[in-house]
Order: sequence, then C-alpha cells, then structure tokens
Amino acid sequence: MSIDDIVKLLDAITKLLNVLIFPGVLLFVVIWFGRDLREFFSSLGELSLKGAGFEASLKRKQAEVVAALSAAASKPDEDKTRESIAKEAMIAADIVAEVVTPRVIRRASRSTVLWVDDNPDNNTYERQALEALGVSFVLATSTDEALKKISLQRFDAIISDMGRPPDSRAGYTLLDKLRANGNQTPFIIYAGSRNPEHVAESRRHGAIGCTNNANELFEMLLFVLGRAG
Repeated sequence: MSIDDIVKLLDAITKLLNVLIFPGVLLFVVIWFGRDLREFFSSLGELSLKGAGFEASLKRKQAEVVAALSAAASKPDEDKTRESIAKEAMIAADIVAEVVTPRVIRRASRSTVLWVDDNPDNNTYERQALEALGVSFVLATSTDEALKKISLQRFDAIISDMGRPPDSRAGYTLLDKLRANGNQTPFIIYAGSRNPEHVAESRRHGAIGCTNNANELFEMLLFVLGRAG
C-alpha cells in the first residue's frame, strides 16, 4: 500500500468514526461480532470509479454507509440490546457489500427524495447513509408542506412517517391524496412497525411497503431508485 493509500485509508476511518452516534458501538461490534466486519473495514483500499462526471472511492463510500446505518441502529431504544445493535451492523455490512455498486451510486447521485417527518432529526443517520451515495433530500414536516413541495417538484421517491399531529395516520393521508390525484411516485412508510399486517396495509394504500428498520429502508429505497433508472 502506498503512502497515498494509507492517507486515504486513515481519512476513511476518521469519517467513519465521526458519523457514529456511539463510537463504542463500533468497537463492540468489531471485538465481539467481528471477523467478517473487521475484514470489511481492514480492506478499505481505494477503487476508483470514473463516470457520470465524478471520481469516488467505492470502498470509502461503502464504509460511510455502513457507519451511518450502524449509527441508526444504535439510536436509543429500550428494546435494543448491544447484541441486536451489533447484528444490525453486520447485516448493514453485508447489504452494502452486495448492493452498493458503481451503477447504484450513479443512479443515486441523480435522485431526489422527499422525506416527510415532523421530527426530521430522528432520521439524520438514515439520510447520511443515502447521502453518502449522492441521494439528495428535500424535507417536509407536515402533509400540507409535502403536498406543496410535490406540486412544485418531481421526486424519485417519497419516504414518510405515519403519525403527525393531529393525524395519527398522516402517512396514509398523504399517500391516499397522491394516488387520488394520479401521482404514482414510489412511496415508503418509515414508522414504528414492520409487522406483516402493517406491511400489507401499506401496500393496499399503494406504498412499496413499510418498515422501522434502517437497513430495510436503505434496501427498499435503492431498489426503487434502481428500478426507476
């Protein structure tokens, strides 16, 4: 490995650590759940991508995505254990290694997604994972604001939470209005449940699906963007 490669490797690791909400989570994952994940991070060599007007490091982008998804998994939740957080980090590493390709990055870098949530700070790390691939986000905190932005701009996909005061089913309210107006923009519910009955209900309303898992959201959105491309 050249001096330049070492410098780039250190830069990638620094960015990775800066993204994590709890750096100790990464240490726990690496120590206890870790040969595959250690190999993933230790192999952060440079692979140049040239095309669509940009040069980037595939391995570095993959590392940034895994770090952000791991941070999303480590957000405080009384039902989460260190083991479950570590498992989600391992799943994130597997997903990213499989689906984050030069083609996916090129498509993502041309995509704009509307994210509707009355508490957008709750989804910072999920957005960072996708922004690392070049996805652009427009935020809305209410159904009315979302409808106004949709009337002014075309989006490649829409992500919405479910309850926004005073409407406990605001996600469906927005989705139903869009479909009634003939707007078929791919729609994903990112809320508190991924129970089969809720997934089925979301699809009856016309959504791609619903989930409360950052890794699943990441996969669903990349699938949607790839299909659109």
